[in-house]
Amino acid sequence: MIAFIKGTVYSFGLDHVIIETVSGIGYKVYYNHSQPLTLGQNILLFTYQQIREDAHVLFGFMRKEELELFEKLISVKGLGPKTALGILTAASYSQVVNAIEQGEVAFLKKMPGIGAKTASQIILDLKGKLVSTEESKPVVNSKIMDAMEALKALGYKNAEIQAISKQMQEQDLATAEAYVKLGLQLLLKRKGG
Repeated sequence: MIAFIKGTVYSFGLDHVIIETVSGIGYKVYYNHSQPLTLGQNILLFTYQQIREDAHVLFGFMRKEELELFEKLISVKGLGPKTALGILTAASYSQVVNAIEQGEVAFLKKMPGIGAKTASQIILDLKGKLVSTEESKPVVNSKIMDAMEALKALGYKNAEIQAISKQMQEQDLATAEAYVKLGLQLLLKRKGG
């Protein structure tokens, strides 16, 4: 099983990227393009390898959390890898998790290839299984989840963000941007800044 691929972007299309590794092998990886790509860019994608009779297919994600959510989505009856990737292309990680935790069938029905029955099945199978319960109640406030995603994008590690999540939840702020500012202040304090 290929856990991740590290290399440079050789080429890319609407739904995939070809990564050239140091050994000179090019891997085609179906990818949700959560961040813009440039040719020659160094990249590391966490991968899910689907082995079928007629093909070996790789699906790639910039973050491990996205891969874990993808794996949970494909465990839902009737939901295949291409549809799961489509969900993570159409919406952010935090939006999908929040929709499932809040039981928002209408939101999930907007995703490509998802009807009412499948949306209900996703919620039935995954609600309560997507958020960590480390030291605090599950984070279902979408503004906080968006802020946590932004902090990850700024390079902070998941463990650092989890360490301040309880303090963030104690505040009732109006926007995700306000939570990002609060998160940065809390992270600086923890580093002694």
